[in-house]
Amino acid sequence: MKEMAFRRMKRYGAHLVPVKQWLNRPAFLHFAFTFLSLLSFPSFPISFAQNGQIYDAFFLDAICQREKGNNDAAFDLLRHCVELDSTRSEAYFYLAQYYRALKDKDRHLYCIQKACSLEPENATYLETLGETYISQRQYAEATEVMERLYEVNHDRTDVLGMLVQLYEQLEDYDHAIQTLGRLEVAEGKSERLSYAKSQLYTQKGDKKSAISEMKQLADQYPNDLNYHCLYANTLYQNSQQKQAKQIYDEILRQEPENRNALMGLLAYYYDNKDSAQTEVYRERILLNKNSTQEDRVTLLRQLIGESEQKGGDSTRVLQLFHRILEMPQQDADMALFCATYMNLKKMPQDSIKVVLEQALDIAPDNAAARLQLVSYAWQAEDHNRVIALCRDARQYNPDEMAFYYYQGIAYYQKEQLDDALNAFQNGIDVITDQSDPAIVSDFYAVMGDIMHQKGMDREAFAAYDSCLVWKEDNIGCLNNYAYYLSELGRELNKAEQMSYRTIKAEPKNATYLDTYAWILFMQQRYSEAKIYIDQTMQCDSDTSAVLLEHAGDIYYHCGDKEKAVALWQQALDRASEKSEIKGDRRQVLIRKIKHKKYLKE
Repeated sequence: MKEMAFRRMKRYGAHLVPVKQWLNRPAFLHFAFTFLSLLSFPSFPISFAQNGQIYDAFFLDAICQREKGNNDAAFDLLRHCVELDSTRSEAYFYLAQYYRALKDKDRHLYCIQKACSLEPENATYLETLGETYISQRQYAEATEVMERLYEVNHDRTDVLGMLVQLYEQLEDYDHAIQTLGRLEVAEGKSERLSYAKSQLYTQKGDKKSAISEMKQLADQYPNDLNYHCLYANTLYQNSQQKQAKQIYDEILRQEPENRNALMGLLAYYYDNKDSAQTEVYRERILLNKNSTQEDRVTLLRQLIGESEQKGGDSTRVLQLFHRILEMPQQDADMALFCATYMNLKKMPQDSIKVVLEQALDIAPDNAAARLQLVSYAWQAEDHNRVIALCRDARQYNPDEMAFYYYQGIAYYQKEQLDDALNAFQNGIDVITDQSDPAIVSDFYAVMGDIMHQKGMDREAFAAYDSCLVWKEDNIGCLNNYAYYLSELGRELNKAEQMSYRTIKAEPKNATYLDTYAWILFMQQRYSEAKIYIDQTMQCDSDTSAVLLEHAGDIYYHCGDKEKAVALWQQALDRASEKSEIKGDRRQVLIRKIKHKKYLKE
């Protein structure tokens, strides 16, 4: 008996994967029990009904595995389904989806074609096959399938819309027009369909029918001036410009601000090179309350282009901009466009600021306008204005890091360290993975500088470390970090390495050279320090008191005490002029000169 059952399993499971592989699959036990329960141990062939039950069991489990996300198992099961019964469509349909995911176009197309051949009236299969043909640019085949799909369901007017596009793609304008006629039967005559038919007639070269189609629409709705305008547009496109102009004129007689008729007449006068009338109608459209923002932008760009070709006189353009901005504005786009043009023409900043302020009045959350105003205030060193603009911006644009940065720097310039630190710390909270590394790096660098000034060295060095994580070559941070470490006599090797990177990047920067020379001094490498401090004084045309004092300390340790005292005296004189060295440190410098001796404290 067992041997007979084994032979049957061998016979009907000839195409299954090896048993050892199935043992590792989650569906193994389910299949084993299902399969064995369907086998009759007497030696009779399995019936057709039993074979169908086996197929159903495999297919059901394939769908279960698919729902669980076990796509490999589902794929194998579906392939076995079509081997068990090639007359069932659903397994082919689901297999097609897997082959599409595997980018196997041929098998994907074969499976969906097979599913359609087994169930020719299944709308889902037909629609999927049609979409497949379209994706593979097989438009003729797609058209045939979509026609079959519409025959299955005449309520699918969206399929007719797709057929219009397919016929147009094939340049089969007659069938495209006929299909639009079928849509009109289903939906009724409309502007959209009539206009589409007219355009197809135009593409076909049948000007008479194109015009006739739009005339019928205009005659059907005699009181709708928009339809009359569409009719005029069609006449214009089909070389009957004078007739079109007569209709435009009549429309404007009844409705002087009809935007479509004005656009038509503008095209007419522009094409006929009547510059005076072109200017009249362009202005009428620009100042027309019915015009769209897109209309105005397009016409202004055209006007700017013409103006630049004639020498760039901005007078007329700016007049129109200002007249437009006197009208109610839905958004800040026109004001920003005007400001951009004024920037292009290098207009005074005070004039541009007025327009940008207007943009902010219209849209207080417009970050672009506010950032430009911040930039102008920064250039003017108006730190209070910068702070005010950024404070308001943080209400409207809380995620824009630039406002925190400029506000923090403005407070820093005013020596309001607590306010500056608060601004930067709030800005850190809006950092994301998409933030600009250079800006984030500068955030941490300035925070480090502020914390150092407040005596928070541990926090300052942590901020510098964060700065260098975001941008390891932040030269300003490397210099300050190295110098402050050297002041404390800590981690001098690390400080020397960081400082060396700065002078490699900017070999003539006196500040960076001074830092490097001072770190070498702290490492008692006096001869090397003298080389770099000499370079520093050569590169610094306005030598600071601190640098001169450093130079004196280095010369003293190199054995040139007379030069050292002279440099200390210069440092003291410079400090008196600029108040650079104060308090205890000034007293130490005085004692150095008096005793002609290096003193650390």
